Amino acid sequence: MQLLRGTKDILPDETVLWQHIEKTTSKIMKLANYHEIRTPIIESTSLFKRSIGNGTDIVNKEMYSFIDQSAREITLRPEGTASIARAFINNKLYTDNTTKRLWYLGPMFRYERPQQGRQRQFHQLGIECIGSLNPIADAEVIRIAHKLLNELECSDYIMEINSIGQLEERNKYKQSFIEYLEPYVSDLDNNSRNKLYTNPLKILDSKNTKTQEIIYNAPCLYDYLETPSKKHFEKVCEYLEFLNISYKINKQLVRGLDYYNYTAFEIKTNSLGTQDTICGGGRYDALIQELGGPYIPSVGWAIGIERLLLTIKNQLDQKIEKTKPMVYLAVDGHNTEKEILNIIQILEKKNISYNLDLDNNSLQKQLKKANKQGAKACLILRDYEVKNNCITLKKMSTSEQKQFNIININDLIQTLENMN
Repeated sequence: MQLLRGTKDILPDETVLWQHIEKTTSKIMKLANYHEIRTPIIESTSLFKRSIGNGTDIVNKEMYSFIDQSAREITLRPEGTASIARAFINNKLYTDNTTKRLWYLGPMFRYERPQQGRQRQFHQLGIECIGSLNPIADAEVIRIAHKLLNELECSDYIMEINSIGQLEERNKYKQSFIEYLEPYVSDLDNNSRNKLYTNPLKILDSKNTKTQEIIYNAPCLYDYLETPSKKHFEKVCEYLEFLNISYKINKQLVRGLDYYNYTAFEIKTNSLGTQDTICGGGRYDALIQELGGPYIPSVGWAIGIERLLLTIKNQLDQKIEKTKPMVYLAVDGHNTEKEILNIIQILEKKNISYNLDLDNNSLQKQLKKANKQGAKACLILRDYEVKNNCITLKKMSTSEQKQFNIININDLIQTLENMN
């Protein structure tokens, strides 16, 4: 049996890195009063069609959707925000009128051509600040992303930010943008040509050189923004400058999901080539209302874990010490099983990590394995030790050996704790 294309096994050596990211995230989120939320990986297909938008590549090409045995249209979630918004409404988290700060981490699914850092099952870490229209909320979520990346020793990045205004402003701009592009239709790349009338703003994000040349002199979305949109954006930039967070205004930056308004931003690294975005987000004030809830302004972001790992793996490999057992338990004999099981329970009570040899190797091979695994000590239990109510401790660094009473094991435990 082969692994499905676009999926990846996360093996124990790499899982250590994932756990470090999760631990670092949990610490930062706790300080900032963000609370973890976990939503199902399957949702009604209509949730994503209504929130992400029918004109997007995600809905049109990339969703894993199917009909279940009850004839319901089901989709494996392609992103996290829509599910959070749905959970927010279903569970009436808005009843106390307080700002909710939520974070999540889990698998997402998109049918895309697999590339480095982009799998069909991928993982996103995201936060959502739900309930504030204040520009300082935008700055806060960006600051948290900035802090998290720096804590994870990811520093080779730049943040691009833009204001995409409100829906009415974008609609006016779209009309002018389409009129500008229509004379160049035959010169656009196929993907941009297909988006001209369904999702024209995504043409601004085209990587095609010829298309980029065409849109260079196109109307600018910022010129279509009205005073509230511009003031909100100016305030966000002002707060970022106060926080000493470097940013670049990219007036062609748009996000691929329809629910965004006002602030849109991406954090890009210089080490991943064309697939360079490791974090993307923005404000989505109308989404919750669009899905049937009250009007509640919100802002958030998501980080792709696989892409993030590509940028920080080398640093983490050097920083994170791979798990090593404190004690290696070497057994040799026919009457040792019950005694070693008893010792294991005592070690667990004292939070002393161990590895029990289960391979029936010779004692000499077991000692070699203990050394190879980096254990600080080896506890040896043979028929001799069982007969004499003792256990032998061998310190791996010095090869010094000492016997301890197996009935009163406190002296042994204290010796191990002093070695830890």
